[in-house]
Amino acid sequence: MIYNLDKINEMAEGDEDFIASVISVFLEEVPEDLEGLEKAIGNRDHENVYKLAHKIKPNVDILGMEQTRARALEIETLGKNEASMEEIANKFPMLKKDVLQVVAELKKDFDL
Repeated sequence: MIYNLDKINEMAEGDEDFIASVISVFLEEVPEDLEGLEKAIGNRDHENVYKLAHKIKPNVDILGMEQTRARALEIETLGKNEASMEEIANKFPMLKKDVLQVVAELKKDFDL
């Protein structure tokens, strides 16, 4: 399992609806943002690479996905600095793999 619910549980203080809501938002938004990020990389659009990686970061952070958060931060920084799109494209597959794995695990773990 590459996610943990410690941060969410701490914030929720036992509110199961809150936990379900955070997970639902993650499942709804992050795959879309990931798809947008992939398109932005394909379009060599540094600004949207930056914006979408920035948007993904807190969503993976709240699920305790430290490595994934670090990858999103790297991509965000590279986008902001208009770094080589090849470098960004090389970092993207690991971010995508982690996010899709967590999406699958969350759906299974929460029967969604």
